[in-house]
Amino acid sequence: MDKIQLLEARKAAILEAGKEVRAQISSLVDAESFVELSTFSFSKNSFCEADVAGEGVITGFATVDGHPFYIVAQNFKVLQGGVSKANCDKIVKCLDAAEKDQTAVIYLLNTHGVQVGEGVGVLEGLGKLLMRSAQLKGIVPQYVIVGGDVFGSAALLAASADAVFFVEKSSVLAVNSPFVLSAKEGKNLSKEEVGGVKALAKSGLATVSVATIEEAKEKIVALHDILTARMVEADLNGSLPALNEAATAENMLSVFDSYVELGSTGCNCVKTMLGRIGGISVAAILFDGGEDGVELKACNMAKVRTFTEYAGCYSLPLVMLCNVKGIKPTMCANNSRVMKEVVEYLEYLNEVDGGKISVIYGKAIGLGYTLFASKSVGFDYTCAFANAKVALFDSVQGAQIELDNSGADKAALVAKYADENADPFNAAQGGYIDAIIEPQFVRQYLIASLQMLVK
Repeated sequence: MDKIQLLEARKAAILEAGKEVRAQISSLVDAESFVELSTFSFSKNSFCEADVAGEGVITGFATVDGHPFYIVAQNFKVLQGGVSKANCDKIVKCLDAAEKDQTAVIYLLNTHGVQVGEGVGVLEGLGKLLMRSAQLKGIVPQYVIVGGDVFGSAALLAASADAVFFVEKSSVLAVNSPFVLSAKEGKNLSKEEVGGVKALAKSGLATVSVATIEEAKEKIVALHDILTARMVEADLNGSLPALNEAATAENMLSVFDSYVELGSTGCNCVKTMLGRIGGISVAAILFDGGEDGVELKACNMAKVRTFTEYAGCYSLPLVMLCNVKGIKPTMCANNSRVMKEVVEYLEYLNEVDGGKISVIYGKAIGLGYTLFASKSVGFDYTCAFANAKVALFDSVQGAQIELDNSGADKAALVAKYADENADPFNAAQGGYIDAIIEPQFVRQYLIASLQMLVK
């Protein structure tokens, strides 16, 4: 067989081994744009006595809606996507190129863990891979699509990712086999009940649920466009009269030209979003607490802290849409990580150099005001709706409980903390709030503020 025929035969074998995962790649990238790297990497699996085609992973680069990306796709048909030292080295080589070229990475993950027969070497390989991915955090965007089952240490790549896409009814993510985890709990749970997107609501991952890989592609394009094109043309006018009728979290979403919510399955009282306001890219946190406002707990504070770090990594303006009080007054909250999460949030807030804007559309009570609206923690602009509530305590009753043994005059407390006095005008008189606005004009205020902050 001459060299040309040998090449054709080898290519045919590679294509056959990766037929399904290549179809997934094709559904993700622009037509005819994928260029494969390290195509003819082969290693020997000593346990299975078989060549591992392409190391069980396909890497390369392509365009997605015209944007360049590096692609890492695990091939489940080769030893169930088994991770090996050679497999990890091939991915790391791709990540090195991504950093050099300052190009984002998309992972299509599908694996049942390490290859049978691998020794300690694969642990070194995993360490190298996980460290390399962690080093890229905030340097180049990383997006993970959970393409099926993802079991074992490779699942940790999702923790470094800027967004993790779960395909409904087929995606499962677990650092151990979900069947082992179920048995350890003495239960008979399906793998989806252990590692599906709903089961991971407390994981802190920036999850996005999608119906298909094609929908994941659309979301990735939208997110990447926000990160790479910081300002586009947009309508800068238009009021939002619905906010005058009801300043709800749902109505507050109308301030955005467009947005993508990250982590939508966990702690829904706090929504974290990348979007545009007046054509300007922003990271936004919306506190959705209804009439009562959001009380802080370890889980929702961790979500705020993680997203604030994200805003700082990419130098995005951070917009807080506030309807929030202090730490939830329960023993459970008191004996949790909530205090540590608050302090770590402040550390990351200090690193946000794209500007910080706070809009108090509902409540900003006690620590809720301090953390998410005050000048002292670094907010450049703070405005409040005319019907917002800004105060030390949420009610007269709350003040009486807190100050019951202080000898405070009860009548004075009633006067100071009555609803009619807990409005933003008191804070504005002290110079702490820059503007008190009619709700329907909040979008114009945000656009004007962002235009001053964005360089």
